[in-house]
Amino acid sequence: MRTIRILGLLIFCFGGLVAIAQEPAADSQKTADAKPSKATVYVYRYKQFVGSALAPSVYCDETELARAENGRYFAVKLDPGKHYFRSNDKQSGMELDVKAGQEYFLRVEIATGFAKGHGRLVLMPAEQGGYELKSSKLKPLDSKKVVNATLVSVDEVHPETPAATAKPAVLVEPH
Repeated sequence: MRTIRILGLLIFCFGGLVAIAQEPAADSQKTADAKPSKATVYVYRYKQFVGSALAPSVYCDETELARAENGRYFAVKLDPGKHYFRSNDKQSGMELDVKAGQEYFLRVEIATGFAKGHGRLVLMPAEQGGYELKSSKLKPLDSKKVVNATLVSVDEVHPETPAATAKPAVLVEPH
């Protein structure tokens, strides 16, 4: 009788250990399968002397996000789909069809105008935008320049620059 109890206790403990051992694997499976639901758009402006006093507004879908300061950046998390971006130059803008989990880079450039300069947005390739955003001269946007705090993040960022797909060199011999 005593051996049956001990055997039952061992089976119970072993079964519990098996269940515990399998649980993290199931959680890590769920984490690996979970896909990001938002796209990230980074907006940045080089640190330059020309136009340094200007802070043009940046809009997404006609909602003002922030005022782009010289040498600063910010990030916006958006639902997938089409979004319209522009700065304070209403003639210049772009439509982006953003995908969940993707990163996009918009550089604010100062264009000279008759009375004053104004901002224009330029869509940068991910490799170039990620590289430029990592510059030690760029800092997060001052929170006082944020207009829409629900969309805009001024946290320090570390964008995931896509790894360049290096193709091996192929030697072609002349015939």
